[in-house]
Amino acid sequence: MAEAHPLFDDDGATADARIAPMVRDLIEALGEDPSREGLRRTPQRVASTLRFLLGGYELDLDQVVNGAVYAESYEEMVVVKDIEVYSLCEHHLLPFYGRAHVAYLPRGRILGLSKIPRVVDIYARRLQVQERLTTQVADALHGVLQPHGVAVVIEAAHLCMMMRGVQKQSSAAVTSALTGAYRSDEKSRAEFLSLIGRSSLSAH
Repeated sequence: MAEAHPLFDDDGATADARIAPMVRDLIEALGEDPSREGLRRTPQRVASTLRFLLGGYELDLDQVVNGAVYAESYEEMVVVKDIEVYSLCEHHLLPFYGRAHVAYLPRGRILGLSKIPRVVDIYARRLQVQERLTTQVADALHGVLQPHGVAVVIEAAHLCMMMRGVQKQSSAAVTSALTGAYRSDEKSRAEFLSLIGRSSLSAH
């Protein structure tokens, strides 16, 4: 079971009651009038939005998988690609978004396909850095399935790079995490990259 998280105490009512006044103070500190019509309900909206965007803290891996691991003799590669990813950079609280590509080489057990995007969401819906997110997804799937190997590649655009700082709107970050055969066997790694439309793990 997932540990209780402050964002979700009492169905979020307690968290909203704590967060909303902070947002109001922030709006005021930025020189705006939090009582004007367009901003009057913004603190409550922001509090609710944050609880939604950070919903991964409420998710537990065992509950999400929910027994959807099946004995199966299939031992060829399983790939789910182009999984939409939305997360919040923990350094600036700005979004990063993109796609995850996930593969594993079964060892007598397979996972229900719909569970793979759900596992991605467990970790994406938290304050994150892309590097850790990639590793967490790979480690979680490896732990659940004990397969021959897991491969995860995430390609994402970061608003903290696009809207501020270097302001490079076309930049993308590419991260990978490889376990087992994907790390040790070049052929398995090359097949995975080919299936997701990549020739290497370097960024475009």
